[in-house]
Amino acid sequence: MASHLVVHLLLLAAVFVVAAPLLIAFIFSTQTPAQIFSYPPKFTIGSALVDNYKTAWYEYNLGMYMKNSFIIAIAVTVGKTIVSFMAALALVYFRFPLKGVIFTFILLTLMMPTEIMIVALFELVTKLGWSNSYAALIVPFLASATGTFLFRQQFLQIPTSLVDAAKIDGAGPLRFAWSILLPMSFNVIAAMAVIQFVYMWNQYLWPLIVIRDNTRQVVQVGLKGLTSGQDATNWGIVMAGTIIALLPALIVFLLLQEQFSRGFAMSEEK
Repeated sequence: MASHLVVHLLLLAAVFVVAAPLLIAFIFSTQTPAQIFSYPPKFTIGSALVDNYKTAWYEYNLGMYMKNSFIIAIAVTVGKTIVSFMAALALVYFRFPLKGVIFTFILLTLMMPTEIMIVALFELVTKLGWSNSYAALIVPFLASATGTFLFRQQFLQIPTSLVDAAKIDGAGPLRFAWSILLPMSFNVIAAMAVIQFVYMWNQYLWPLIVIRDNTRQVVQVGLKGLTSGQDATNWGIVMAGTIIALLPALIVFLLLQEQFSRGFAMSEEK
């Protein structure tokens, strides 16, 4: 009993340490500048909760920025899932030359972060006339080596007897994918959705470079506007904007956390 108590206390302490920055940010988002810079610091709910959140939402156009981020994150999440699903289907169930080499090349792209390709990608997007548009923020991110790998591992665990039964019943590749593979891959799809939504929601550098029109800008770049005024920065409003921008990604993770965990649990049951 004592050992269980110690373990639970340690876990609670670890959770508190991890959650402390978020809790402090929320507390500061409710305070006025005078309350934030008071000494000793006040770790209680302040008197500017409504004012700070209203100012961040309306005066700094966070609603518009979040709408743009939501459109881009949803488009990329859906597009990446479809492309990864179809790529894994081809790699597992189709025969074509150099299949192993192609899969190895796909995995190698995991070592190439977007940042090292920004100059070449910017030139390509500019030549295509996509700069300052949603296409520039969506199309370059539609391919996913991680997603292809996850779906491939999922498909490899499906019994070959099920594949043979589908062939005997006359199911073509698309029917097999829709009726059998898709229902058996919901956990992987959920894992993909969480990863890609959070990744796209947190995009900063690429949108900052390729988008010049504020009406198409994303929320992470929009947050920069909260600290770029002429007057002294109101950190209560900055923290309020940060909390607002954090909520969609947090909600997606909380809704899909169980499926997210199962999506990475490569077990015999799958």
